[in-house]
Amino acid sequence: MSIWAKMMTALRGGVNEAGEAIVDTQALRILDQEVREASEELHESKGSLAEIMAHQKLAEEKCKDYSRQIEQFEGYALKALEKGDEPLAREVAEKIADIENQLKQEKDVETGYAASANKLRQAIKQAERNIKRLKQQVDTVKATENVQRAQVAVADRYSGSQSKMRTAMDSLERIKEKQALKEAQLSAASELAEDASGDSLQEKLDEAGITSTTRNADDILARIKGGKASG
Repeated sequence: MSIWAKMMTALRGGVNEAGEAIVDTQALRILDQEVREASEELHESKGSLAEIMAHQKLAEEKCKDYSRQIEQFEGYALKALEKGDEPLAREVAEKIADIENQLKQEKDVETGYAASANKLRQAIKQAERNIKRLKQQVDTVKATENVQRAQVAVADRYSGSQSKMRTAMDSLERIKEKQALKEAQLSAASELAEDASGDSLQEKLDEAGITSTTRNADDILARIKGGKASG
């Protein structure tokens, strides 16, 4: 594979990853939209069911009307036969046959509408169950998303607070070190001041001949003689 082909493959991969990332970030919004669209389609299906049921109702009424007409003309045919007017009775019978054919056709129409309405009714019920289940899953996903978002926020804050805590502790240690160093410097300066003050006093005493520690031979002999005399 050439360098150019590899670059194109990598570019396509990057585009796919970017597209997937966009879809992931918009997943809940897309899911909500899909639920709304499914609900709208379900509403339209209910409208179609109502229309089919209306046609079925009309066909049913026509069938009832044809049945009434048949019953009525059968009565006419019977009366014609009672009067001995068989041609009239036959003509009425032909009318009845025509009405029965229309009744059969209308019953077929009614049966077709009834079958379609029943199928659509079952489909609507299934769709309602599916949408209800989908909405429940969406609610669960949203709740989980909110919980995870809160957990991430807490984790981020905890991580940040730990980092800030470490920074504060480091600063505190540096302050303590500086204070300890300053205290040592002050202590040393105090000792030096005391030493300097002591030397100055000793010099003054020595100069006054009060605490002179200088010894000479005469002093030593006098001490020795004094010791023998006491002995």
